Amino acid sequence: MDINLPIRKNAITALIGPSGCGKSTLLRVFNRMNDLIDGTKMTGIVFFDGENICRPETDVLALRKRVGMIFQKPNPFPMTIKDNIEYGPKLHGVKDRRELDAIVEESLRKAVLWDEVKDRLNTFAMSLSGGQQQRLCIARALSINPEVLLMDEPTSALDPIATAKIEGLALELKKEYTVVTVTHNMQQARRISDYTGFMYLGRLEEFGKTNDIFESPKSELTREYVSGIFG
Repeated sequence: MDINLPIRKNAITALIGPSGCGKSTLLRVFNRMNDLIDGTKMTGIVFFDGENICRPETDVLALRKRVGMIFQKPNPFPMTIKDNIEYGPKLHGVKDRRELDAIVEESLRKAVLWDEVKDRLNTFAMSLSGGQQQRLCIARALSINPEVLLMDEPTSALDPIATAKIEGLALELKKEYTVVTVTHNMQQARRISDYTGFMYLGRLEEFGKTNDIFESPKSELTREYVSGIFG
């Protein structure tokens, strides 16, 4: 990959480009998820709060607490709604019942899910609809107080109504968190992102404010992609 881009705090950065161009691979660099894939090799530098997170001595578990990830398909754990939210805090040492209850409510409220599930917290998470499951996964990520949220095609498996809820949620979350999202949906990128990077064949072809990328791209390749000539 040939990548050099800034990720702005409290903004939504979208990565767009044709399938196989490296968007999701780049996203997983930001919290070292690629480490879990056998044979993966990474070169370069990624600075987060002035620290190069690519160093071998980086505490990867601590990094992933600060940089949460939402995947393409909802992946709630096979347990209750409440247990899904409590899993991360318990893993990081939270044991007090009242504190856990407060985390569950706060996380579900931030994910705009509390009013829909507050009376059935002890039901199986898989009983929720697809959109609710995705918001539950977002709440689960928020439960450990991350600073950055990585979203890998978070609405690709959802219907238009659920997609609109996730998009609205992302716009609210950027007030407290930094959000980076991968999407094939260029209209979605235009609707919710502040900055957009267009990737092609493993390189960053162009990066800038979203309006500039879509209205006045500097690269002819970018212009052709956002206008639908290819991709």
